[in-house]
Amino acid sequence: MPTGIIGLDAITRGGLPRDRNTVIVGGPGCGKTVLALQMLVNGARDYGEPGIFVAFEENSRQIIGNAASFGWNLAELERKNLFFLDARVRPENVTAGSFDLVGLLAGTLAKAKKMRAKRIVFDSIDVLLSLLNHLPKERQELYRLSDWLSTSGMTGLITIKREEGELSMAPRYGFLQFTADCVVQLSHQTVERVSQRELQVLKYRGSGFSENAAPMVIGPSGIEVAHVSAHERAFPVSKRRVTTGIARLDAMLGGGYFRGSSVLVTGAPGTAKSTLCGIFLAAACQRGERALYVSFDETAAEHVRNLTSVGVDLQTHLTSGRLKIYAVQTEASSMEEHLLEIQALIQAQRARVVVFDPLSSLFRSGTAASALNAAERVLHLAKREGVTTISTSQLGSSEIRIEAASVEVSTIADTWIHLSYTVQAGERNRALTIVKSRGMKHSNQVRELVLSDDGATLTDVYTANGEVLMGTMRWQRELAEESDQERKRLEVGRRQQVLKLAAAELSARAAALDREVELNRFEVAALSGEETRRIDQLGVFRTDLRQRRSADQKSPAAKTEVAKP
Repeated sequence: MPTGIIGLDAITRGGLPRDRNTVIVGGPGCGKTVLALQMLVNGARDYGEPGIFVAFEENSRQIIGNAASFGWNLAELERKNLFFLDARVRPENVTAGSFDLVGLLAGTLAKAKKMRAKRIVFDSIDVLLSLLNHLPKERQELYRLSDWLSTSGMTGLITIKREEGELSMAPRYGFLQFTADCVVQLSHQTVERVSQRELQVLKYRGSGFSENAAPMVIGPSGIEVAHVSAHERAFPVSKRRVTTGIARLDAMLGGGYFRGSSVLVTGAPGTAKSTLCGIFLAAACQRGERALYVSFDETAAEHVRNLTSVGVDLQTHLTSGRLKIYAVQTEASSMEEHLLEIQALIQAQRARVVVFDPLSSLFRSGTAASALNAAERVLHLAKREGVTTISTSQLGSSEIRIEAASVEVSTIADTWIHLSYTVQAGERNRALTIVKSRGMKHSNQVRELVLSDDGATLTDVYTANGEVLMGTMRWQRELAEESDQERKRLEVGRRQQVLKLAAAELSARAAALDREVELNRFEVAALSGEETRRIDQLGVFRTDLRQRRSADQKSPAAKTEVAKP
């Protein structure tokens, strides 16, 4: 039998056992009556199953009046599919002798057949049976009721009180757990001044169920039970990117955050975590997306004012309706109530991006384990809807390895950005590093986060010989390096000029030597020509001289006699 309470139906794998009896046990204020009435209302309204509510403790009109705040419209349902039977014993009545439930059950069965009822609630029947003041008789009547339910054709819900401090129902009614087909236990306790309710199915014949206790909240529409089943972790993933609002951070992440991913920003107070969130929200609104800012530290007006100092205008987006800021004090409600409110806001705003600032504040609304469970559920809810989330965590340590141990939610974050600051030369400077970013290449370098009137920018830090400088010291070191480089540049220029002059001088000297060589060559050539002419002239002179000396010429007729030896 579906209860219509999503979390409870998930825990029981479909609902309570049909045509059998279920016992709801709990202490004062834990929601027994509300749970039973809500299952009756859901049956009549959503499943076409009329129901009967038999009240043994409160006046039925009071019960209807108390439930008016849930918006169930009981008056309309009462005219059609619901019947309230006021079976409480008035204070002025006097009990004489013994009694039983035969007459009550007979009249109820007649009414059930007339209206074709499928569900029936016996609320606080222990109040009536306590008038017997005889344990065997009380048990006999409870057995009678159990037998009657098994033959009535209706699914029965019986609420029983549990005394404060007891782990289960009162010992005199403990046997009822053995006769019931299903037992649901509700608890209500205060942890660190925060009210917390839980629901646990102790027994369910013929069906499997989740045995763990689940957080429960009495919200505006009734009881809501939180439950995370295995299939809820299956959600679509996207390779699309959304900008962080800071161009260089986008570059460090290889293009921005993945659409539908969860981002964790950690750091000590004053490291600009909220500023990064505001810049991200403004960028989302500027591209036409709807956004939700959940703040546990500051009011909406304070966020708008503070972000104006870095050139981020959230007021325009608030006015247009693209942005909604939900600011609430953490201790005002339990973490489960916060979670339900956030879920409703995400759906009402139709948000595509959501910021939780800081998510670590949930740890002040109960135990660490329950807060972590709530944080996981809200992030998984966002992922199922394709919502990109940024969560901040305010920590005191600047050591990432220490923070990783203290922020357990970092294990479910897709991207983890850590902000820190250093104090040097009398000033504080912010630094940003990406600890992890699943599914994408990302920079492993530390960048200085600089805030100005025009927004936030990332600059390189100075690193040399294991020394990291930021702010004024980085500027001074960079200026000193620039001065040193300028001096070296001038020295190189001077040396270049000297070498140029020396080269020019050598070139001049080489040109003079070339001219001298050419002159020598010319003189050698001239001397060679002159010597050649002199030899030629000497030959001519000798030839001419021999011609002039006719005596040296022989007569053609004369014969020369040669003396013989």
